[in-house]
Amino acid sequence: MADLQSVVGTGKVAVVTGAASGIGLAAAQFLAGRGMRIVLVDNDADRLAEAEKAVAERSQNPATDVVSMVTDVSDLDAVTALEREIAQRVGPVHLLMNNAGIQPGSSVFGAQASWDKVLGVNLMGIIHGTRAFGPGMIAHGEPAMIINTGSKQGITTPPGDPAYNVAKAGVKAFTEALEHELRNTADCQVSAHLLIPGFVYTPLTSRGRAEKPDAAWTPEQTVDFMIESLENGDFYILCPDNDVDRATDEKRIAWAAGDIIENRPPLSRWHPDYKDAFSAYLKR
Repeated sequence: MADLQSVVGTGKVAVVTGAASGIGLAAAQFLAGRGMRIVLVDNDADRLAEAEKAVAERSQNPATDVVSMVTDVSDLDAVTALEREIAQRVGPVHLLMNNAGIQPGSSVFGAQASWDKVLGVNLMGIIHGTRAFGPGMIAHGEPAMIINTGSKQGITTPPGDPAYNVAKAGVKAFTEALEHELRNTADCQVSAHLLIPGFVYTPLTSRGRAEKPDAAWTPEQTVDFMIESLENGDFYILCPDNDVDRATDEKRIAWAAGDIIENRPPLSRWHPDYKDAFSAYLKR
């Protein structure tokens, strides 16, 4: 497994998608402060331009070490072209953070366009990024990391937004398969990691709120936790927040898995017949 200190360093290259705001921007700023050359990727040109300025303030050599590229990660050809351009203009990639995500809302029988868009960005965007950049990261032979942003909604799959849940469940399964592939590849110096944020106040989650709710973490807190977890060599980076601690997350995840083991109805946590049982389980 790649060691974080050997990946994050002066002159090494980090590519961050969904970098125009939120966790992606906070990660790019942190990595720029560690001396890395940063490529910010997003499909929002205006926000990306502002993000580039913010990241440049953290860089010792902003004119050469901070680059932004407008790209739609759901478009395989665009991501493939992005990888080629970065290889030519910037150099070999040492840290890839597949972080781009959207959450417009969905329902099981809702608009097809919502499903296509969410799966295209939140799942296929991560697959495209990994498959486009991964072979080159393996081939250059230096320590490297691929960090994919998942969600607790891809693990406990709460009702209300099935397209988002399906996409993030796919990210979990894909990243697990990726790490298995990497660790069984001879002489491979690349490791994979699954970032599982808690409630984070970002443009994705703000829903019109102008101020951060007390329950939410900031993107910077999330990135600090991610870095600490990477330093510990963690694959599953399960982030708490100001409302839900690690123990509660673990119980919710275990209960969700228990639906299969105990043959309960799916999503029994929200089933009226199991409401009291789940409440009692949390208190134990």
